[in-house]
Amino acid sequence: MASCKGVVHRVVTPDSQSGGNGSSLPDMHTPSASHRPEALLTGIAGPGAGFRPGQRDAIDALVDERRRVLLVQRTGWGKSAVYFIATRLLRDRGAGPTLLISPLLALMRNQIDMALRAQVRAATINSANTDQWNAIDRQLRDDEIDLLLVSPERLNNPRFRDQLEQVVAPCTGLLVIDEAHCISDWGHDFRPDYRRVRTLIDRLPADLPVLGSTATANDRVIADVTEQLGNDLLVLRGRLDRDSLVLQAIVLPDPAARLAWLAEQVPGLPGSGIVYCLTISDVERVTSWLRDHGVDAQGYSGSTDPAEREAVEQRLSDNDLKVVVATSALGMGYDKPDLQFVIHYQSPGSPIAYYQQVGRAGRGVDRAYGVLLCGHEDVDIQDYFISTAFPPREQAERVVDHLTATAGPVTLDELQAEVNIGYGRLTAMLKVLAVEGAVVQAGSTTKWERTDQVWVYDEDRVAHVTAMRRREQQAMRDYATTDRCLMAFLRTQLDDPDVTTCGRCANCAGPALAVTVDPALANQASRHLRREVLELSPRKQWPRGLDSHRGRIGDDRRVEPGRVLCRWGRAGWGPLVEQAWLRDGRFDDRLVAAAVDLIREQWAPQPAPTWVTWVPSRRRPALVADLAERLAASLGLPAYDVVTIGAETLSQRSQHNSVQQAANALDTYEVVTGDVPSGPALLVDGLVHSQWTLTVVGMLLRDAGVAAVHPFALATSAAS
Repeated sequence: MASCKGVVHRVVTPDSQSGGNGSSLPDMHTPSASHRPEALLTGIAGPGAGFRPGQRDAIDALVDERRRVLLVQRTGWGKSAVYFIATRLLRDRGAGPTLLISPLLALMRNQIDMALRAQVRAATINSANTDQWNAIDRQLRDDEIDLLLVSPERLNNPRFRDQLEQVVAPCTGLLVIDEAHCISDWGHDFRPDYRRVRTLIDRLPADLPVLGSTATANDRVIADVTEQLGNDLLVLRGRLDRDSLVLQAIVLPDPAARLAWLAEQVPGLPGSGIVYCLTISDVERVTSWLRDHGVDAQGYSGSTDPAEREAVEQRLSDNDLKVVVATSALGMGYDKPDLQFVIHYQSPGSPIAYYQQVGRAGRGVDRAYGVLLCGHEDVDIQDYFISTAFPPREQAERVVDHLTATAGPVTLDELQAEVNIGYGRLTAMLKVLAVEGAVVQAGSTTKWERTDQVWVYDEDRVAHVTAMRRREQQAMRDYATTDRCLMAFLRTQLDDPDVTTCGRCANCAGPALAVTVDPALANQASRHLRREVLELSPRKQWPRGLDSHRGRIGDDRRVEPGRVLCRWGRAGWGPLVEQAWLRDGRFDDRLVAAAVDLIREQWAPQPAPTWVTWVPSRRRPALVADLAERLAASLGLPAYDVVTIGAETLSQRSQHNSVQQAANALDTYEVVTGDVPSGPALLVDGLVHSQWTLTVVGMLLRDAGVAAVHPFALATSAAS
């Protein structure tokens, strides 16, 4: 990032509108009638637009009084118009560019387009546009950028953070923290990187105007954000009612019933909309189901390619797509004023998060629908999110202790070899520990080291926030079954003053959409869910940090691509697997029949297996063996018990990263080499998580002379 020191803010005349690269630039530094606040608002919102109560107050406080302002206003109120207009006015007065901390790529793309309508030249630096960084650097030097958007995650890069705090921030004209509730760990979407904003603010001139904006902050979050932004904070808070939004909650515990409801209702809804899911796998299954029933649907999640995400957003904005099925990755900041419905396939974790997402609908239309469909799996998914929100004390202390005892920086692989923690949780933990000052990233590398700052695990804060998350989870269950006004319920949860009934929701005016489904369509949906087949891609590398095995797993020791019938406990066959594992002690005949059909008809592995073996279980020795023998009999193949458990090791389920999982599996299993047939084998397991057990047992079989090993499991417990 360029230094903006030495930049001369100039008034550009019509005869001198050429930038450093010789290209023609818009005349945006010339104060004119078109730069009056009212004219700028018209450029953003269209002819006849007028300021909403509080918008002009916020602009004046930033531009004329150079105040620090927190806007707490409903979704669609026009918070972004405030900082675009303030940016233009401040730039006309010779101020430096605005620095905008913005959480999502969807928000960035959307706001760059809106900025142009406000005669503000905006650019973004994020992980998806690294090829543009040099050009943006030059534009900053040449004073061709009025507003720079950066993601909070960029603040986690030490080099970028140092440049931002030491070089760019001092000449910034306005700092904007969008979705400011992310600063607060009491907020529904707390992000540790946002805590670095406090350090950034401390480096700014005392009279620099600062704006925080959010639609989802209750009293506790506002108090926390105020502490971060400074006590001399002007809070402009509006009512959170959404006059166009018709809310409805429908309890449909069975996923198949919810799919049937979507197939019946979505085609008849006006315009286009969003269906929100909690997991990527649910996005995929809902999308495929809707497509099978003639609905133009596309999926959108954190795993979607950035270019594809942008294309999906554009198609939705252009009304060229009926529905986007999305995780929360399509959330804060996406602005489509005529979005006419938001449906939740599963319940979010809090009323505040729900208000944020359902508020995408109805911003620029007279009537829009917000429907919550509640399922039995919602609680399990949210329990997982709550349980992984904070690192457990023992793991956090072990990481800090190991870094304290080690001379010099330590890699993530080395940490995983010492601490039994998954990669995702470890990186999230280090981010939190870094914000708390306990650890620091070593330069721009992936190594970490201990600081000399005293650190103590804040158990009280973790306990209090976790208890709050549980209360929010219960509040969503209450929302689904309450007989009071649904909009009033949400507004009360956000501490909105002067709450009144809306007169529009299902509880006020009666259901707007059907609450029952066609049983035949629900049966069809159930069959759809049971057709899902998951591939097991072979692991090709030993994890770094494993002492006994290193590098690539050779072709002669590797398993073939495998298959899994379902996800543990989830829609389709999952509940039957869970029931057998936890209660019955024997897999249902329907599961065996479905597995045989998958292996024979859908998979047909090649070279075809000539015999069957299985991964033994210490806790349930008969369960998987019985499954393998029944599969072998149905497939007309012999079954051989050739894999044994050797050392008294820990269970694989208790191992949480690849280094620990691979090491444990290597210590656990052995193959009785004298009894192993040489033909291709079907290797059966009941439940797979990391795949290291199947990888290691398959390698041992290949070492014993087996021509090919085809892994198969009834269920996977891997999160998705």
